[in-house]
Amino acid sequence: MSALDAITDAPGILVGQAQDQEALTGCTVILCERGAIAGIDQRGGAPGTRETDALSPINLVQQVHAVLLAGGSAFGLDAAAGVMRYLREKGIGYKAGPARVPIVPAAILFDLGIGRPDVFPDAEMAYAACQSASQKTPLQGNYGAGTGATIGKILGPGRATKSGIGTASIRLRGGGRVGAILAINAFGDVVDPKSGNILAGVRTRQSGTRKIQAEEGDAWADTLSIMKSGTRTLRMKATVQTNTVVGVVATNARLTKPEATRVARMAQVGLARVIRPANTMLDGDTLFALSTGDKQVDVNVVGALAAEVVASAILNAVRFARSAGGIPAADIGPGNG
Repeated sequence: MSALDAITDAPGILVGQAQDQEALTGCTVILCERGAIAGIDQRGGAPGTRETDALSPINLVQQVHAVLLAGGSAFGLDAAAGVMRYLREKGIGYKAGPARVPIVPAAILFDLGIGRPDVFPDAEMAYAACQSASQKTPLQGNYGAGTGATIGKILGPGRATKSGIGTASIRLRGGGRVGAILAINAFGDVVDPKSGNILAGVRTRQSGTRKIQAEEGDAWADTLSIMKSGTRTLRMKATVQTNTVVGVVATNARLTKPEATRVARMAQVGLARVIRPANTMLDGDTLFALSTGDKQVDVNVVGALAAEVVASAILNAVRFARSAGGIPAADIGPGNG
């Protein structure tokens, strides 16, 4: 692992976050002000995105200047205007005739069921996140786009567990780096990839706001088991569009646009390793891949390691989460103090 164990280990990547801890919503901005080759892989059935068509390998624009991850459901997409304003003021963007147009793809998650449903990330919040952006390790858990994130919602919000945002990275020989940051608002459970045991997810009972002890054998109801029983179809339909995993993978390996798209696709494997089930019609799972450097690393290596750091970032998101909005967190990590 690298010194920071964060997406900011990738040169040229800055991360800024802003949140409203009362309304329980927020946004995370991944800045790549010098530009980054970008790709995307979108697998969930209920996505909310902006500017993602530009990332197709067959389309004109080659680089992006930031990626926004936000709460607020579709309302949160408006926050991208604040990122564009910040970059425009710095003279950063795609040169289009007399103007420079910042390219800012975005993806959102649904956090309106926790905190206040009438407060969303907006342009001012995203602008503030840009102003705070740095190469430091981003705060994990209840920050940025993870502020209102929850997981395990097949039995409704009363049985969900608090989640958040997490980051991780890997250093390769020769100076190559691959990092990820993800906000985890999944329909399913987060599991230990080695044992398959549930670490956080749908709870067997309502238990107030105290943390759930991970070693409690009866703490987790197991989303897949409930789905196999076939008794929760109506509940599942009621939770449509209330879930999503959104995130970014970044590397200093030199990638083409098609290769960045392939890395984003391979990175989704990491999501499936630790979220059960993943990529459902009730999720909007969306991952971006950014290339910011010129290190010569085989695209297969980058993609394989992207899956590893995605899995690690997801685990960190639940390890650092703390109880909020009447929803308990799993007691499996240190938090942010």
